[in-house]
Amino acid sequence: MSISNYFDEDELVSVLTTHPLNKLLDYFAPKGGCQLGAFVEVPLGKRSVLGVIWEKGKGDLDSLKIKKVIRVLDINPMRGELRKFLVSAAKYTLTPPSAMLRSATRVSNLLEPLPTQKFYRLSDCNPKPLTEARSRVLKVMQQQGGNLRILKDIEKQAKVSASVIKGLVKLGALAEEEHRVDQPFSDLDLSKPGKLLTEDQQTAVQDLCEKIRNGDCGTTLLQGVTGSGKTEVYLEAIAEVVKMKRQVLVLLPEIALAGEFLNRVNARFGVFPAEWHSGMTLTERRRIWHMVSEEKAQLVVGARSALFLPFKNLGLIIVDEEHDSSYKQEEGIFYNARDMSVLRATIACGHVILCSATPSLETWVNAKSTKYRKLILTKRFGDAELPSISAIDMRKEECKPQKWISPSLRTRITDRLNASEQTLLFVNRRGYAPVTLCRACGQQVGCLHCDARLVEHRLLNRLQCHQCGFSIPIPTSCSVCGAEGKLVSIGPGVERLAEEAKEYFPEASIVVLSSDMYNSIHELKAKISAISRGDADIIVGTQLVAKGHNFSKLTLVGVIDSDLSLQGSDLRAAERTFQLMRQVVGRAGRADKLGEAVLQTYQPDHPVIRAILSGDDEAFWAAEIAERKAAGMPPFGRLASIILSGSDQNVVNGIANSLAQNSKPLDHIDAQVFGPAPAPIARIRGRYRVRLLVKAKKKVTFQSALSRWIAMVKLKGDVRLNVDIDPQSFM
Repeated sequence: MSISNYFDEDELVSVLTTHPLNKLLDYFAPKGGCQLGAFVEVPLGKRSVLGVIWEKGKGDLDSLKIKKVIRVLDINPMRGELRKFLVSAAKYTLTPPSAMLRSATRVSNLLEPLPTQKFYRLSDCNPKPLTEARSRVLKVMQQQGGNLRILKDIEKQAKVSASVIKGLVKLGALAEEEHRVDQPFSDLDLSKPGKLLTEDQQTAVQDLCEKIRNGDCGTTLLQGVTGSGKTEVYLEAIAEVVKMKRQVLVLLPEIALAGEFLNRVNARFGVFPAEWHSGMTLTERRRIWHMVSEEKAQLVVGARSALFLPFKNLGLIIVDEEHDSSYKQEEGIFYNARDMSVLRATIACGHVILCSATPSLETWVNAKSTKYRKLILTKRFGDAELPSISAIDMRKEECKPQKWISPSLRTRITDRLNASEQTLLFVNRRGYAPVTLCRACGQQVGCLHCDARLVEHRLLNRLQCHQCGFSIPIPTSCSVCGAEGKLVSIGPGVERLAEEAKEYFPEASIVVLSSDMYNSIHELKAKISAISRGDADIIVGTQLVAKGHNFSKLTLVGVIDSDLSLQGSDLRAAERTFQLMRQVVGRAGRADKLGEAVLQTYQPDHPVIRAILSGDDEAFWAAEIAERKAAGMPPFGRLASIILSGSDQNVVNGIANSLAQNSKPLDHIDAQVFGPAPAPIARIRGRYRVRLLVKAKKKVTFQSALSRWIAMVKLKGDVRLNVDIDPQSFM
C-alpha cells in the first residue's frame, strides 16, 4: 500500500526523463518500490535513460505496453522544492520540462558509479625540521581537523606545488588514500572574525541578519557605490545562514572574478567554497553535485547554471552585480538567473540579496515600489574616495588619423606613469579592429556562415567571426576585386589601442585584458592577480575589466569611446551605457590615492553622459522610468521575442508570416505583434533568423496565450522556434 510519497513495487509512476519527449511517461515501480523524486534508470525504446519519479502514474495506457523501472539510483531523491522550481521555471520561460531536468542533471553520467580519487590526511608522524612550504601544508591540514582533502584543494590553500605535498607523504607526515570522489567540502569556520566594518556596513549587516534569523523569504537590493564594501556585508549574511545550518549560493557574472572572491571567502572563513562553472573537470562537477544534494557543501560560488544544483537546504542566494547582462542565457533555455534566483529562493523559503552599484531598472523599480527591500552603502570603504569624473570633448581634440588616445588623455597618463600609478584604457571591442575594408572596391570582409563582419585579431594573424568562431588568416588581397595591398583596418579594438599606447609610452608595461586573449580561465585569473600586484603600468581592456576587480594602484580610467553603446535602437542602450560607464570609472582610486576618470565623447551633452558626470543616479533613473512607462515597455509592460531559424530562408519566412497573420490567440490579452523581420544578424552558422516581438500589458496571462499561439505552428525541415520571455537583447 502506498503512502504519500512512496510507491510499492508494480505501482504506476510517472517519470520525467531527460529525453526531449516533453511529457511524463508511465512505468511500473521496480522491485522494492521507489520514492517520489527518486532518480531512476528507465527503458526508452532500445536504450535506457535517466529520469525522476515525478508523480503518481496516470494509467491512461494499455498496461501491456508499460515497462518497469530498471533501477533506483543511489542518489538522494530530488526534493519537492527543486521539482516545483523546475516546473515553475518551465512554465514561465515556455521551456519543455525535460530541458529543465537536463539543466538540473548537467554532470557526467549519473547512471555510472562514482570514480575514486586520491585523498590526503594527517598522519601521526611529525617530522622536523620542515621547509616553510611544508609547514604551511601541515598548518592547513591541522586547521581542517585532519579531514580528507584532495590535492588541488591543498595546493590552492597552502599555495604550494603538488611536489611539496608528495614530499610530505614520503616523510610520513601525510597519508595518501584512495576514496570515492564524493567527499564533503570543509565546513566554514564561523569563529574567525570578519573585517572591521564601517557604520554603513554594520547597519546593513544587522538588518540582513535580523531578517534571516526571522525567516524572511524576501528579496533585498544591496546597493552601494563601487568600493563601498558590499562583499563584506554579504559575507556576514552568509555566516548567519550557515550558522542556521542552511546552504548558500553566490552567483557571479564572470568566472574570471572568482579568484579574488574565493580568496576573500578563504580569508573570512578559513576554507575555499565549492566552485561551479564550465572550467571545472567532470569529476569535480560530480563531486559538487552530490555533496550539494547531501548538504555537505555549505557554500557554492558559481555561474548562472549553479541555480539548478540540487541543494538540500538552500537558505540564501546572492546575485553579485545583478545588473550584468551575462545572467541572461540566450541559448537552449532562455532565462534570467537574477529572476530565477528570486523564484527559487521563494519556493525554498530562502532570502535573496541582489547586489550592485548600478542596479537593473527592473530591480530599481521593485525596490522603489517596496516589493524588494533596499539597503544603501553611500561611502567607499576606509579612506578611499570616489573618483572625480570629467569629459574630454573629442570635437575639440586634435587626434591624428587612425589614432584614438586624445592629447588631453595622454597628458593625464604621463602624470600617472611619473607617479608610478596604473592607468586603465577602456574600449568595449575585442581584437585589433572591428572592420577590414578594401579601399579599391569598398567590400567589407564578412563571415561565410553569418551576416557579420570578421574582426581582425592581429596577434593571432587571423580574421575571426565573433558569432560562430569561423576564422581565416589575414588576407593580403581582396577576395572580391583581387586588389593587392588595399585592405585596411577600420576602428579600434583592444589590441590596436594597446599598440597605440605602446607607441606613445614605449617604456611602459602594457597589458591587454580581454577574455579571448587567454587560453584558459586559470591563465586569465593569473593575469588579473599580476595586475592587482602592480605588474602593469597601463591596462587596456574590454568590459571584462568593469566587473568587480580591485586594482589598488589604479588611479586613472580613460574611456576611449563613451558613445559606442549609445548607438542603435536597443531598448536598454541608455541603461547599459550608464551601468557600464559607472562600473568602469569605479575601478579608479579604490585605495588611499584619489582616482580620476575621463570619458572621451563626441556627445558631451547626451543625457547619459551628463548623468554620469553629475553623479545624479536618481535623475537618470527617473527619466528612464518615465520613458519606459509612457511606452508600456518593461518593467511596465510585457515583451516576448519569437525567434525562428533554419537553413532555408524561404521556409523560415513562410512560417514567420503565417504566425504573424494568425495571432487571434493573443487578441484576448490585447497584445501587439511586431514583425516578422530579419534579426539584426540575420544569419548565424548558416541558419537564417527571423524575429517577431509580442508586447502586452503588465498584468495579463501572457505565457498561456503565447503557448496557444505558437502551438498553431507546424515546423518544417530543420526550422527551430525559440521563445524568449523578457528579452534582454534583440540580436
